[in-house]
Amino acid sequence: MSQPLLQVENVETYYGNIRALGGVTVTANQGEIVTLIGANGAGKSTLMMTICGSPQARSGRVLFDGRDITRMPTHEIARLRIAQSPEGRRIFPRMTVFENLQMGASLDKQKFFDEDVKRIFALFPRLEERQYQRGGTLSGGEQQMLSIGRALMARPKLLLLDEPSLGLAPLISKQIFEAIGKLNKTEGLTVFLVEQNAFAALRLAHRGYVMVNGQVTMSGSGQELLANPEVRGAYLEGGHH
Repeated sequence: MSQPLLQVENVETYYGNIRALGGVTVTANQGEIVTLIGANGAGKSTLMMTICGSPQARSGRVLFDGRDITRMPTHEIARLRIAQSPEGRRIFPRMTVFENLQMGASLDKQKFFDEDVKRIFALFPRLEERQYQRGGTLSGGEQQMLSIGRALMARPKLLLLDEPSLGLAPLISKQIFEAIGKLNKTEGLTVFLVEQNAFAALRLAHRGYVMVNGQVTMSGSGQELLANPEVRGAYLEGGHH
């Protein structure tokens, strides 16, 4: 049985007096792709941000690799080899693709820099073609590739992806999901994925959770959730949005 790498236990997160997460428990085991699906405003991004320490959970706890990180500041959490590709991509628009990747490399990993850049370019050949272009001039799909590439430069044990396919053309989304699957298969990278495209996410994931109004209402293998009539009715009917 593989070890849990990320454990979120009964976490409550508030914005002021408003409870955004109400007792959420999710686990991602070593080497798994786990996805969290749910409607807009269900609290998916809040959970992602709580794992990274901003905002911090008001109660419950977050464990990474057996270590309690609930009260740790965000920059210390990042040093533990948790990398995030946030919603909205947030690359550095005035820097080139290459410089963006440099920003992602942690200082103690500089000796792997050339090797890591090669790895990213092999995964996303488009970035190699665009390496001297400014980030802000890339298409949405290329910016998403860059955001994931930058996160991978830190050689993470856990990759958090927040809405990687948002606003992308289906073909580009497919490339992004294929790249995530490849990283998981070839490198055993553990991925926690928040995604509105429930169909693509559940097909890719080993396990999934469904979130409604800040609470996990269902969990199961990707296949089980894909076949579940409630999930199909709420998230999969009318095409794969």
